[in-house]
Amino acid sequence: MKNLIVASTSTVHGSGYLDYLFPELSKLYDNVPEVVFIPYAQPSGMNYDDYTALAKKAFSSIGIAIKGIHEFKNPQEALKEAKGLFVGGGNTFLLVSTLYKFNLMALLKTLIEKGVPYLGTSAGSNICGLTMQTTNDMPIVYPPSFTTLGVVPFNINPHYLDPDPDSTHKGETRETRIAEYHGFNTTAVLGLREGSWLAVKGRSIILKGPLQACLFIKDKKPKEIPAQTDINRYL
Repeated sequence: MKNLIVASTSTVHGSGYLDYLFPELSKLYDNVPEVVFIPYAQPSGMNYDDYTALAKKAFSSIGIAIKGIHEFKNPQEALKEAKGLFVGGGNTFLLVSTLYKFNLMALLKTLIEKGVPYLGTSAGSNICGLTMQTTNDMPIVYPPSFTTLGVVPFNINPHYLDPDPDSTHKGETRETRIAEYHGFNTTAVLGLREGSWLAVKGRSIILKGPLQACLFIKDKKPKEIPAQTDINRYL
């Protein structure tokens, strides 16, 4: 049975890395002594060791060890032996490209569907959707495919921002970008606001956190989804 936390962000305003998720992570990784961390998204160009050190420090607060996948000789074997998984945020194009490079995308999907506990933040949440096409990131590398894990039946737009009617900025809003996506695609898109996450248990996909999420379905008005609601009932 799938067991995931799919979080918009790793850090909410005014708190430390993953602080707001610690109570959830303690439950997600119950009886998991060590989690394999995938640092491939490299936020701000951070190297694998430094990114893994950041995750290690955070997870030490809840008594769980972290080991970066790059610390293993064989990344596929590392995943196969993993009791828990964490894919951090950063650049989704880079993350997806590297997962395909090491032939990990299909394996990661299989492990999640078998019930290995999974945390994804930002880019690590993007890849839980059917494709990565609703990421906010710049295409700094060219992945062989936009197809991702598909462990939820829609796409995700993390860090979703509402249009600001008082803004003088004339660039496209997130809502505009998603409308552009729906000009060529039919997959629903969930805009996850900061501090929100999805708790996925089997087929259940419950929105958690203090805020609503915004669901975009092609040719329909955006729908606000209340917290503590199963997303499936709106699809």
